[in-house]
Amino acid sequence: MPGDALNVTTSTLSLTVADVDASREFFCTHLGYQVAMAADGFASLTRGDAAPDIVLLRRGTEVLPPEQRDRQAGGLILALTVTGLDAEERRLREAGAPITMPLREEPWGERLFQLTDPNGVVVQFVEWATPDGPAQTPAAEEPTMHVITPAPENVTASPNATMTALAAPSRGSAELSTWTVAMEAGQTGPEHFISREQVWTVTTGALQVTCGGRTEKITAGQTFVLPPDVLRQVHAPQAAEAHVSMRSDGVASVPGTEGTRILPWAQ
Repeated sequence: MPGDALNVTTSTLSLTVADVDASREFFCTHLGYQVAMAADGFASLTRGDAAPDIVLLRRGTEVLPPEQRDRQAGGLILALTVTGLDAEERRLREAGAPITMPLREEPWGERLFQLTDPNGVVVQFVEWATPDGPAQTPAAEEPTMHVITPAPENVTASPNATMTALAAPSRGSAELSTWTVAMEAGQTGPEHFISREQVWTVTTGALQVTCGGRTEKITAGQTFVLPPDVLRQVHAPQAAEAHVSMRSDGVASVPGTEGTRILPWAQ
């Protein structure tokens, strides 16, 4: 048969990303990769087991042919089949890893969850349920209610606002994240994009919101919806608080910078 002479000794996945250092830190911190070689705009990572080696190349590098330098894989998923999927999901969740698709089981017996690195690379952990027995997690458990109390360790303060995380995949939700935003009078957030729709309800004070070139003042008791991937900016003409909800896999990007940023309070 054609290909009988093919002898694969190892496999490597080459990823073109905006921020090599961010992806290298993600793979080494959460997935146990080690740096085999590194240089400016380049890193070669390995685990020493059946996982593929990974090469990270900075977007625009001249190492790549000109037609590939600014190309980033769309829809690519790095799938790792593991044993002890539940323990891996628990370890990563407790370590604060960006779990963007919670653990679930498909009808055909595939159990999986996903992480997304700071450059948008999706890593999928997979385990197959044995055909002659149930999955390792108790599938018969009834869904249960989660009560979430705001805690100091879930507060993120920036120069522009303070975010208090509420529901998120790491705190009991399956699909949605919610948090509160508090802004002092005169504070203004940066212009940015969010990849998912957001719903804001102002609970105290007022916010001035510019989205897609349109500016509105929203006061306490009013709700506004921000569409995905549209440039927006939030200003507090007076002290204000708001409640925000979004799909938990949303990421942010800022004009003039490369790559995307996770929202820690939504993870």
